[in-house]
Amino acid sequence: MTRILMADTDALKRPDRSFVTKLLEDVPALATAVAAARRLALLLRKRSQETLDDVLAAAIATPLAGFVRELRKDIAAVQAALDLPWTTSPAEGQVNRIKLIKRSMYGRAGFDLLRARVMHAA
Repeated sequence: MTRILMADTDALKRPDRSFVTKLLEDVPALATAVAAARRLALLLRKRSQETLDDVLAAAIATPLAGFVRELRKDIAAVQAALDLPWTTSPAEGQVNRIKLIKRSMYGRAGFDLLRARVMHAA
């Protein structure tokens, strides 16, 4: 559902496009939330010239108000994520890889074997 609501309507197939159009016409609160989420997504993908404050100010009047309040609690970190070139993606990828190895061994062995598998996979 989220995928078709957030997708560009021109990219959707006809049945999905008509479903989204009808749904957003019938549920105005959902339409405003989707519009605000799309604006925020464009900003995060750096395809928008809007400022974070403008996007959040518009989103506060939608059902996303709780999400906006939580973002504002650490607005400096959110702004830094938009402005700075660094990313934590490589570290997150390593954590995901280690968790996958750990889950595949659940209940079979201790820490020594887990360590050996992680070191061997690296």
